[in-house]
Amino acid sequence: MLRLEEHPISAVDMLRTQGRVIFALTLRGMRSRFFGNGLGFLVASVGWPLAHMLLLLVIYAVAGRFTPVGDSVILFFATGLIPFMAFNYISRWTMIGMLYDRPLLNFPVVKVFDLLVARVFLETLGSCITAISLFAILWMGGIDFMPQNTVQAGFAFCAALLLGAGMGFVNTIIVMAFPAWSSAYVLIMIVLYVSSGILFMPDSLPEIARYYLSFNPALHAVEWMRSAYYPGYGSMVLDKTYLLAWGICTIFVGLAAERLFRGRLLGG
Repeated sequence: MLRLEEHPISAVDMLRTQGRVIFALTLRGMRSRFFGNGLGFLVASVGWPLAHMLLLLVIYAVAGRFTPVGDSVILFFATGLIPFMAFNYISRWTMIGMLYDRPLLNFPVVKVFDLLVARVFLETLGSCITAISLFAILWMGGIDFMPQNTVQAGFAFCAALLLGAGMGFVNTIIVMAFPAWSSAYVLIMIVLYVSSGILFMPDSLPEIARYYLSFNPALHAVEWMRSAYYPGYGSMVLDKTYLLAWGICTIFVGLAAERLFRGRLLGG
């Protein structure tokens, strides 16, 4: 009898298959927001955060808030809002996306990791477009938004994205076991927003206040971004290593928890 030779699937083929799955999930995520096409992605992942930041900037300007550093109050608040909103939207929408996409796990080829990577990529793309759009709007409004150190501004933004991805991974695992966590996290984000230095200059606070605020990783993303615009800014608070450690560790914790509790999570 003739025996058919078995051809095991190579690692390269597995990676290609996974890449196609992630790409398909990313396209699905773009089209499933609103309207059944990419316009929904622009509304949810770009329009909302952009409108959110512009509204806050208008409120701060109209309220007559003063800037503790520099000449432009808009620039001061914008440099705080951009990294924080990038972190906020990625960490939150990655989590919320799992609530909508969980039925896709019924397909054997789709894994939790695939959903996480697709969602993080999608939200990262949205955050980048949002930041560029805000730069353009401020530039048209006569506000010079070019940083003193462009490289450090880019690093700060990427660090905020990394933190958002890590927290998104952890939040996703938690919300799969406890769906109510999505509501609780909104309250946590309010606390983080108030304590991230967006509305004030942490270096001007008493030492004890700076010490406790320094445990908030989002504060370091804000301080890092502002240090690229204002030389010497954040010198008493900023800890880049602490921020990067938070981002990397939360990604590993999220992935490890998903692998450890995979059976329970999928059976929930």
